[in-house]
Amino acid sequence: MNTVRVGNCVFGGPELCLIAGPCVLEGKSIAFRIAEHLKKLTEHLDIGYVFKGSFDKANRSSIKSYRGPGIEEGLSILSLVREKVGVPVLTDVHCVSQVAPVSEVVDIIQIPAFLCRQTDLLISAGKTGKPVNVKKGQFMSPWEARNIVEKLTASGCKKILLTERGTSFGYNNLVVDFRSLPVMRSFGWPVIFDGTHSVQQPGALGGSTGGNREFVPYLCRAAVAAGCDGIFLEVHPEPDKAPSDGPNMVALSSIKEILQQLVKIRDTVRKIGQ
Repeated sequence: MNTVRVGNCVFGGPELCLIAGPCVLEGKSIAFRIAEHLKKLTEHLDIGYVFKGSFDKANRSSIKSYRGPGIEEGLSILSLVREKVGVPVLTDVHCVSQVAPVSEVVDIIQIPAFLCRQTDLLISAGKTGKPVNVKKGQFMSPWEARNIVEKLTASGCKKILLTERGTSFGYNNLVVDFRSLPVMRSFGWPVIFDGTHSVQQPGALGGSTGGNREFVPYLCRAAVAAGCDGIFLEVHPEPDKAPSDGPNMVALSSIKEILQQLVKIRDTVRKIGQ
């Protein structure tokens, strides 16, 4: 298993890592509030932490939905979080033209699930030398993720993360097949489990996405027990007031208990493995 080191995170190492933040950036104040809270909590629990936040949600259900502050302001916020809070940062890209400016600011470039087969985007991200996290598409089997890895390695990328985020299960619903975690890990790179997007109900509210955040802790516990290398969560101080993905985001006040449980499970899995 290859490891991917980012700040104090060693994905693929013995400790659990967390990628977490709001679905979409809303402004500097709330980004700092979330990042500072999670940094303090993860340091206490000895968990590696990467802050995530999107500057643009290009795949919103409705033309009326809030997409984010845009690339210029968004990268400014991420740069400040990285510098002032002192944590690595991650954001997603949607087209090749965004890759170069994003790579100058972030520690990890993320490819959204809907774009995971876009060859030019993968190659462009891989050529930056930055770690690349690819969300496995809802439409894709875990076995097909090998093609993602091959595209990235062909571009010279030496730091790859694959993320499971659920598979389409009829209309407006997702299901998680936990076989995907060991299958994707067999390709030689760390695997992350996205606990919040996995409980989405895409387009279920007509003009926006629904979700069942109450199931997030259960799925995360199962994923850690199955041997994932990190957890991805979208969090917010007031999820029901968030401009994007509110129904499946976890309240910031609930994160401590979830992470405490995951650390205990991770420790147990390591002992069994020994």
